[in-house]
Amino acid sequence: MPEMDAPLGYWCRFSDWQQKIVDWFVGKERVRVLAPGTDLRLSIAGRSLINCNGTRNMPDGEVFTGPVEDSVEGYVTFSYPTVYGGREVDGVRLVFEKGRVVESTAAKNEDFLLQMIDTDEGAHYLGEFAIGTNKGITRFTGNTLFDEKIGGSFHIALGMGFPTTGSKNQSAIHWDMVCDLRDGGEIWVDDALLYKNGAFVIEF
Repeated sequence: MPEMDAPLGYWCRFSDWQQKIVDWFVGKERVRVLAPGTDLRLSIAGRSLINCNGTRNMPDGEVFTGPVEDSVEGYVTFSYPTVYGGREVDGVRLVFEKGRVVESTAAKNEDFLLQMIDTDEGAHYLGEFAIGTNKGITRFTGNTLFDEKIGGSFHIALGMGFPTTGSKNQSAIHWDMVCDLRDGGEIWVDDALLYKNGAFVIEF
């Protein structure tokens, strides 16, 4: 029977698969993401990964956690425009030192980007790091609810973290920004290659 004819069974299998990823991350501490224009390092020591498996949010398909607030180092260049409050910001590049955004630029609506980062102190820090796992979502739509789930992508969110992950970051904003990893991207975890060119290299 085609998967779409049995959605409950599909999401049950999907949940089981993602749970294996979550379980693999238990006890891991360091994450590094490499992609064109991106070299981002962060700690997830003591943090929990969450299995987003269709129980609360559709479409779904991601695993996420809250980085240790002062651990983020390096830079990230986002593949897609990011939309917040109906405003589209394109060509975003962020630089982090000791967890805090120290440089932020954009090709379009840079003033809005800077304004939102200055909302409060927590908006300068990450509340989320996530890997998109929904292979049925393959392209940018401009709807963040879809785009953050793109299979072969990762995203981070400036601002408010989720306490269920262990995040302590507080802010009035939570702004997701998505980066495609399907063309030369890698995710390393504790010196092990987890993800390359938009796919897991470790079998789950």
